[in-house]
Amino acid sequence: MNIGIIGAGMIGGTLGELWHAAGHAICFGTRHPQALDALVASLGTRVSVARPVDAATFGEVVLLAVPLRAAPDVGRDVASALAGKVLMDAGNAYFQRDGQLATDATQTPDGSSAWVASHFPGARVVKAFNTVYFKVLREKARAGAAAPGVPIAGDDPGAVELVARLVRDAGFNPVMVGPLAAGKRFEPGTPVYNTGMNATQVAAELARSPR
Repeated sequence: MNIGIIGAGMIGGTLGELWHAAGHAICFGTRHPQALDALVASLGTRVSVARPVDAATFGEVVLLAVPLRAAPDVGRDVASALAGKVLMDAGNAYFQRDGQLATDATQTPDGSSAWVASHFPGARVVKAFNTVYFKVLREKARAGAAAPGVPIAGDDPGAVELVARLVRDAGFNPVMVGPLAAGKRFEPGTPVYNTGMNATQVAAELARSPR
């Protein structure tokens, strides 16, 4: 597939490498393309760097891996290019970094990914890849049953299934949690966040957690 990645930091860069290794073509969308020279050179074929709107246009599916505070600006730039496409939201609200926007996002009744989705009307938003530290992603990809479980939440069944496939392609195991609003169950501060749990452990913990 063609995968656009908006934001090529720790999560975006790591997943880009893993998907590239699985045979996908990657376009990183960033305002600082020179920062990716070494990464692009190491990957070689099937990878490019462009503006965020170009990555959104390129991707059959797009990963949003930017600080939450950047979501409104990115949405203004790329939302039209994402109409009808699957958008994976890997972001989290951090009050120290994101300020009032973190408060706005976490106070949204259906969770921070619903707040993000409001800035990308027409996109099929799925929450995924927000719970695992990038170093754990690097170290435990393709570790079979021991690989981290990646919880997924979304309202569009086809979009959720596509993201589950990409979770597997990256070397991890998907855990289906429910509609996008259920993403609140794996935001920062929840029992499964930043733990490195495998899929069985994530599912068991979520079964114990209040819905």
